[in-house]
Amino acid sequence: MRERTASVVVVDYGLGNLRSAVSGLERAGAEVEISDDPATFEDTDGIVLPGVGAFREGVENAGPYRDALVEAAENGTPVFGICLGMQMLLTTSEEAERAGEGEVTGLDFVPGTNVRFGEGQKVPHMGWNELSVERDHPIAEGIDGEYAYFVHSYYAVPEDESAIVAETDYGTRFPSIVASESGTIFGTQFHPEKSGETGLRILKNFVDICAKS
Repeated sequence: MRERTASVVVVDYGLGNLRSAVSGLERAGAEVEISDDPATFEDTDGIVLPGVGAFREGVENAGPYRDALVEAAENGTPVFGICLGMQMLLTTSEEAERAGEGEVTGLDFVPGTNVRFGEGQKVPHMGWNELSVERDHPIAEGIDGEYAYFVHSYYAVPEDESAIVAETDYGTRFPSIVASESGTIFGTQFHPEKSGETGLRILKNFVDICAKS
């Protein structure tokens, strides 16, 4: 059993498979708390923003946590977005526009937008696909060329290509891991908690980042 090295809050904002995320983080050595109280962000080593669903619903549900997330990020607390949680780190998404809901503003930690896969690609992108690490970042240590599990119809397009940590090819190359300029805010388009040993390695990397923050 790996020694517990960091405390992590998994944000319960009404979306996401929290139990799977918690189980994976505990296997990775974290002391995990599921919380819907933004005050818990102040005393934790790291924050996980999970998510399954639509961009607008995610942003609206996370609204009460926005200020606390921004404050935590400004204080250097690592913030890890998973799937929809990663898309919410960006500024906007075509998903809301396609649904006739207008422009919805995400957390804007990683400036950019989320776009839908092209007409020639089957959506959602579902299943295992390869990770190609494009630049060094501690969250991606030891995973280049490994496979992870995806379920999504939209993908991130950061304004600055330097935000891209890893890419995946699904007819088009898209970012599968992104990170903010500070490097302490990052996300995976895939589900590490469903990605076997590769996912466990990423979650261990996250716990190590939290322990050093």
